[in-house]
Parts: sequence; structure tokens; C-alpha cells
Amino acid sequence: MTDAVRRHVAALAPEALPAYVYDLAALRAHAAAVRAALPARVELYYAAKANPEAPVLAALRAAVDGYEVSSGGELAHVRQAVPDAPLAFGGPGKTPAEIVAALDAGVHRWHVESEQELYRLAAALTDRPDAAVDVLLRVNLPVGAGALDTVALAMGGRPTPFGLDPDRAEACARLLTDPAGPFGPLLPRLRLRGVHAHLASGLAAAEQLAVAGQIVEWSARTARRHGFALAEVNVGGGMAVDYADPRARFDWTAFGEGLAKLLERHPGPILRIEPGRALTAYCGWYATEVLDVKQSHGEDFAVVRGGTHHLRTPATRGHDQPFAVLPVDAWPHPWPRPAVTTGRATLAGQLCTPKDVLAHAAPAARGLRTADRVLFAMAGAYAWNISHHEFLMHPRPGFHYLGEDG
Repeated sequence: MTDAVRRHVAALAPEALPAYVYDLAALRAHAAAVRAALPARVELYYAAKANPEAPVLAALRAAVDGYEVSSGGELAHVRQAVPDAPLAFGGPGKTPAEIVAALDAGVHRWHVESEQELYRLAAALTDRPDAAVDVLLRVNLPVGAGALDTVALAMGGRPTPFGLDPDRAEACARLLTDPAGPFGPLLPRLRLRGVHAHLASGLAAAEQLAVAGQIVEWSARTARRHGFALAEVNVGGGMAVDYADPRARFDWTAFGEGLAKLLERHPGPILRIEPGRALTAYCGWYATEVLDVKQSHGEDFAVVRGGTHHLRTPATRGHDQPFAVLPVDAWPHPWPRPAVTTGRATLAGQLCTPKDVLAHAAPAARGLRTADRVLFAMAGAYAWNISHHEFLMHPRPGFHYLGEDG
């Protein structure tokens, strides 16, 4: 944890816990380093779904070229938080109302996921003669055997609800390039600019580069077949974040160098990436305190304020959330202070379910005592915003943004 986070959590009253604490200065520095590692012809968009907190979105603004949103709610929220930012609209289930709202909000870039979505977009444009959009066809591309076997999440390369199979993408490309077709009158305002292919989450730099190369090669061949200028290729996000080793980071320098070589082979289009977790995971901590320590069948359990209803990430991904202990020496009670005696402990929350576990049999809990504080690291992405907040109706955590004013 950073010194600023440690000092801030140490000063909080017990009643102020649990709390999410974000170090926005660290976030800005990390995002700036990512941007500096990328070639000029690579656009950096932030996938707002990873963490849509308004101060986080604002802190990223200087480093990113825009934001990717995936619902009408995200669209409205991000537009309010960073009003000047370019937006790209993705997601496999855009409703007609969301399509209209995005057009009215001036969203300029669309990741089209199906033929029906393309028809819905065209119909909405017909009623808005002053609107124009740039389309990227999201394609579910097959990739080399085994290329995605080890990833945490796969959105492509196999049957999924995301994007268009290559033959259906070809059909959409024909619709968007045929002046005599059903979209002919709209084509000056319904512009095919390229391809989007976010295939997986959890790839290291070398794997990301290999997949990106396949996406760009396929996009270039498709553009030549259909006679349109390939202006953009979005190779997605999903850069690996290792919860088992918080010190292991995605190699942005190697990734940027690899993208530069890829661009040399394809001098026409710009590339776009859309990381989410890999930008914000490291800037957030979930801070809480130990309510009780007890043994069960020879194992120690530390029960903390809060739990997976605030931080669902470890339960969702099946990992142990990394943490550090902030000792609290004061013990004002006349009874003995419960403490871990076996050398390790499982850190569980307050919920009435055995699934409410943040870390299993963790050696880092050696000597942990009731009233000590625990700071769960890497809680800056897919944490509070994916959690089941209302289960058992415990109080919501506090939110603290350090360095919010820059």
C-alpha cells in the first residue's frame, strides 16, 4: 500500500470501516506511464465497466483518449463525469432506447455486435438527419489452437454471445459498402471504419500481441475484399492482472514496442486498446477491521467487517485477495484479545454463507488479532461495482479519494 493510504486508514474511526480508499495520484502516474509506453498511433480508451467511480474517471482523463461504455446508464454517468471525452459504445445487448440515447448524446464510435443492431442503428439514424456515426464491426474471430486456453475470461475464439462470426461480419461489411443496398442513402452518415475484436481477458503482453496481430491481419484482408479504407482496428483490453502476485505487472513497454512493429507492417489504420482492470486495479484498497478471531476444527478464522457483498472479486474469480495487516495495539476491553494462533487464517466476512471468504488459509494473517485493520489490495477494479450490495442489508462502505484535486 502507499504511505498515503496507510496513514489515511490508520486515522479512520472503527465506525468508518469498511471503506474503499483510492490513491488517485498513484492512478494518474500509472496511467501516464501506460500512455507513454504506447506508440502515437495507438489510442488508449478506458473500459468504464472496470470502475466507473466519477473521481476515478476524472483522474484518468489526462492519459486516455476516451472511454468505452456498455449501457445507457454508463453512457449517462460517464458523460456527466467527463463531459468532454470521446465515447465508444459497446455491449452485446443495446436496447432501441439506448441506441437513441447514444445518438442524442453524440456518441461517435459504435461497436456493432449483430446484424439486427446494425438495422436498429440505421433506423434510428433515419429519424436524425443531422447525426452521423462511425462503425466498428465487433468480430468473434477464431484464433490459433490453444491461444486462449489459459485465460480467465474468453469473449471470442469460441461460441459466445459477443460479436459477429466472421461470415456475418462479412455480410455487415457488404451492407455498409453497397450504395445500392438497403443502407445506401445512409452510408455517408453510417460509416464503416474498421473492426473491433476483444477476445479475452487475462493475457500477458506476448499473448496479447499475438492475438492483436491476428486481428489486424484479418481486418486488413476484409477491408481489401470489400473495398473500404481500414481506418481503425480495436484489439480490445483484457491485459493480465495477477492477484496471486501483486508485484507482477503487465509489460506495457514490451507491448508498446510490439504494437509499434505491428503498425510498421500496417501503415494505414490506427489501433485502439481498451484496458479496464489493468489501469485501475492497483489504485484501490478495501480497508476493514477484524471483528473476531476463532478456531474451527483446528483452523483459524478471522471475521472482518464487510465481506464479499462489498468486494465480490475473489468469490467471482476464485482467488484469494491479497492483503496487508495494519496492527492496532490498543485493546480497551477486560477480556482476552482473540488472535490467530495457527500461523494462518481464513479471512471471512459477515454474511451468512460459507462463500463469504476473501482469502483462504492465508499465511499473511499470522498473529492477526481482533481490532487489527486489514487492507485488501488490488481493489480498484471490478470490486464494489460488481458486488451484491443488498444481501443481508449491511451498511455500505465509505469511499475516500486521496489526491482528488491533483
